[in-house]
Amino acid sequence: MRRKSALTTAAAGLTLAMALAACAGAPTQTPGQGQSATASTGATAGGGAETADAAVGKIYNPSDKKGGTLKMANTADWDSLDPGNTYYGYALNFARLYGRALLMFKSAPGPDGNTLVPDLAESVGKASDDAKTWTYKLRKGVKFEDGTEVTSKDIAYAVTRQFDKEIHPNGPTYLNALLDWPKGYKGAYKSKDADFSSAVETPDDQTIIFHLKEPFGLFDYIMQMPVTMPVPKDKDTGTKYQEHVISTGPYKFEKNEIGKGFTLVRNDQWDPATDPNRPALPDRIEVQTGVNADDVDNRLISGDLQIAVDGLGIGNAALPKVLPDPALKARTDNPVQQRTWYTSIIPDVAPLDNVDCRRAIAFAADRNSLYRAYGGETGGIMASSMIPPSLAGHKQIDLYKSEGDKGDVEKAKAALAKCGQPNGFETSISYRTERTKEKAAAESLQQSLARVGIKLTLKPFPQDDYFALYAGKPSYVKENKIGLAINGWGSDYPDTYGFMQAIMDSRDIRDAGNYNLSVKIPEVDKMIDQIKAEPDAAKRADMWSQIDHMVIDQAVVMPSVYGKALYMRGKGLTNVFISDSQQMYDYVGLGVQQ
Repeated sequence: MRRKSALTTAAAGLTLAMALAACAGAPTQTPGQGQSATASTGATAGGGAETADAAVGKIYNPSDKKGGTLKMANTADWDSLDPGNTYYGYALNFARLYGRALLMFKSAPGPDGNTLVPDLAESVGKASDDAKTWTYKLRKGVKFEDGTEVTSKDIAYAVTRQFDKEIHPNGPTYLNALLDWPKGYKGAYKSKDADFSSAVETPDDQTIIFHLKEPFGLFDYIMQMPVTMPVPKDKDTGTKYQEHVISTGPYKFEKNEIGKGFTLVRNDQWDPATDPNRPALPDRIEVQTGVNADDVDNRLISGDLQIAVDGLGIGNAALPKVLPDPALKARTDNPVQQRTWYTSIIPDVAPLDNVDCRRAIAFAADRNSLYRAYGGETGGIMASSMIPPSLAGHKQIDLYKSEGDKGDVEKAKAALAKCGQPNGFETSISYRTERTKEKAAAESLQQSLARVGIKLTLKPFPQDDYFALYAGKPSYVKENKIGLAINGWGSDYPDTYGFMQAIMDSRDIRDAGNYNLSVKIPEVDKMIDQIKAEPDAAKRADMWSQIDHMVIDQAVVMPSVYGKALYMRGKGLTNVFISDSQQMYDYVGLGVQQ
């Protein structure tokens, strides 16, 4: 990235600090704190005895042999296969098999996987001196599956189509907020012929330029997200595009039955000479969706399945089978993730519009029971704050501590009396139907809150539409009195901004598709803007800590655990590793034995 030899503004100072981090790859994690339990990048050779954590920080069974069928299953359906309308971590990981963004995280084990590398672009972005303009040059010879060459206009169109959060409610909102869109712009569909060059320019077929409203030194991190995967305008079918995404990656869709599954086969228009990042080992990838979670675990154990694609790890029901069995445990990997599982306490739903009623919930919650609901030692580390330990600004913020972490009934009752509900109240709690640990967490809260008269009604909703139609739709939440929502968040990239902004900034809340379900604090929004303009890393970290303390004090979020997951390697896999960027098995690297 280009920069002045002397920087004269705070924003430019921030740009320098962040841009250098982006160019060099993300900061590595401290072993035992980040996603990897080891920083080793060595390889575990195939043919020997399997060992637990053999794919954590290193490659298990390395191979460059091509061929075979990789079999995956998902307990739910995708939120969307459309790269402009997806945001689950596993979906972003998987999308790299059929789509190419401007940049990508290196497909490598451990901390090395946090390195940004060029994908469609020839290099990382070239920033203007004030970091408000970012320019990318495209590689030549990249084609869609129909043989048409990809141009900068296809990327610009992809960015404009994702702008419309009514048509595409899922997905990140970074570009909507960051780019200098023309006044009144509504996206590719509703502002069809509008001039959007104030935000995105394509001076020629190989160049795309992004214009930001204000400096943002982390912009390269946004460019690795699927929202920059090109979409041919004449093939766009709006909400139906997910039924047949036009591939630019090594695989294309052979068939796609929404709600049942899909199959990827080799894309004969993909040229490995233009793509040094993807080994493309399997010939075929078969994915089943909507499979019962216990069935997925049993099929992994038996060898009928190779990957549980959702990246959540083995469920609680399978743990007693796997952990005591040396042969099965040897096929597992149990990394710490850059993720926090928590409960949103929604102030739009009375009586939770009163802070003391919200605090009553935080005091009454049995955190030890929640810890066990998420799988105990293999499922996480008990959390007292939102920011995971590996990110700047993490501090222990335990404002609702109790003996044995089992909840403080007396303090909860005092808070209820203070908010005018001495006998408790009724509300609902939502969770994702397919996620057995979320159900267990909701049931745990139902039991512990009942001790102080707070009655919870459990409301399960399908994972694929959880945010678009239910817990992320403010009107639905209010009408159905969903006061609590089980939630979880992993960092979009290895910086605290990539973890906190999307779930803390109330200005991004829209009619549907929200991931921030409860934080609507003007002071938090103001501090996020201050963080963007602050050049001093220590001061930024301190402000993130202040925000963390504020939202917990206001009891709009209640952290449960910093995430871990017990993953199982299916039989016959090669090139298996957990990447710090993906926080699960890296799907780009996987192969299968013949």
